[in-house]
Amino acid sequence: MAKTKIGVLISGRGSNLQALIEACAREDYPGEIALVICNKAGARGMDRAREAGLETLFIDHAQFGEDREAFEREVDAALRAAEVKLVCLAGFMRILSPWFVEQWRDRLINIHPSLLPAFRGVSTHERALDQGVSVHGCTVHYVRPEMDDGPIIGQAAVPVLPGDTPDALAERVLQAEHALYPACVRLILDGKGRVTAERVRGDAARAPDAAAILANPAA
Repeated sequence: MAKTKIGVLISGRGSNLQALIEACAREDYPGEIALVICNKAGARGMDRAREAGLETLFIDHAQFGEDREAFEREVDAALRAAEVKLVCLAGFMRILSPWFVEQWRDRLINIHPSLLPAFRGVSTHERALDQGVSVHGCTVHYVRPEMDDGPIIGQAAVPVLPGDTPDALAERVLQAEHALYPACVRLILDGKGRVTAERVRGDAARAPDAAAILANPAA
C-alpha cells in the first residue's frame, strides 16, 4: 500500500516519536516517517530516529537569534523537500509562529499532556493534582497560532489515583500518549479526521490501553 509521508519535529527524548516509528513499521499502517527534525543538539530522539534508519536533520534555532520565522523557513523548506504531507509535533519545545502554522494549516498536529482545554501550557500534571481532578489525560489536536489550541482529534483519559505524584501521573499519561498519537495519525491519513468549521468531523480516535477515549462527537 502507498504510505503518506510524515514529518516529525522533536526537541528531546522522542518517546512519542518512538511510538510513531513502531506504528509506521507495520505494513497496514498508512504513514511513513520521511524526516525527523530536531532543534536541540544531543537530543535522545535523534538517536531513536537514526537507530530506525530514518532521515534526520538538526536545525539549531539558536543560530537564528530572535528571528523565529527564519528558523521556521528552514524547517518548512526541509519538510517540503522531503514531500511531507503531515507534520507531527512530538515534544517540540518551540512556539511556532502564525506564519508556519498557516503554511501547514490542518496538516500540523500536536500532542499535549492534558485533556484540553484544561491545563494549557506546562506543568500540567502538577496543576491537575493541585486542582484535585479525578481524571487527567492527553489530547491530540490540530495546531493553531494560540498555544495548545485547535480542533481536537482525540483524547485519552486516565484516572488520578490516591497518593499520585506528578511523576507517577506523568508516566500513566505518557503511556496513553503512546497509544493515542498513532491512532490519531491513522485517523487523519484514513481521511476520517477532517476539519470543518473548526471541528473535527469523523470517528473518534480509538487508542488501545487508554482508560477512555473522548473526541468531538459532531458527525
